Amino acid sequence: MKNATHKRLNDVQLLTTLIGTGSSVSAGKSAMQLLRRFGSLRAVLHAETADLLACNGIGRARLAVLRALPELARRYYSQSLPSGETIRNPADTEAFLQARMRHLDHELFCCLFLDNRHRVLGFDELFRGTIDGTSVYPREVVKEALAINAAAVILAHNHPSGVAEPSQADERITRRLKSALDLVDIRLLDHLIIGDGKATSLAQRGLI
Repeated sequence: MKNATHKRLNDVQLLTTLIGTGSSVSAGKSAMQLLRRFGSLRAVLHAETADLLACNGIGRARLAVLRALPELARRYYSQSLPSGETIRNPADTEAFLQARMRHLDHELFCCLFLDNRHRVLGFDELFRGTIDGTSVYPREVVKEALAINAAAVILAHNHPSGVAEPSQADERITRRLKSALDLVDIRLLDHLIIGDGKATSLAQRGLI
């Protein structure tokens, strides 16, 4: 309980600093009300516009700040793996993918293309689906990898449910993609399942 309280106080302080403008209601009071109503900082940042505006002290100026913050985080992490940079550890890749994908309410299948020194060549969102799943075509992944002259690929897709456990369908498509990439001598390094605050590596599970 002590750790949870300490974390909440930190969230209040952070949110107070960020929204400290544009209303006669104190930023600290508004921050506490927002966290109490929505339950977490992440829930506040992804709340519906109407629900935020219904909160005392949240006007257009503070709403604009709250709406800008997730996009700011996504851009920050997208620039943490710029083209030409070398991937040094799995944690950097996971943080990048979490920022890009964990907030989505639909499935998105992405590929991170690398050269033979694991330098980033590009990141593509290849297939978009619904909350029930997405269709992935190995030939399209291979086509994009060859077009960018990739030597290796890291796959990723999100689970909008927030559960990062791979399904049997995830395992099957991973095997199909690995077989297709092997035919053109491109290595599949990993397939990451992005959940709510957690990512599961199929490579670490011994499934690649």
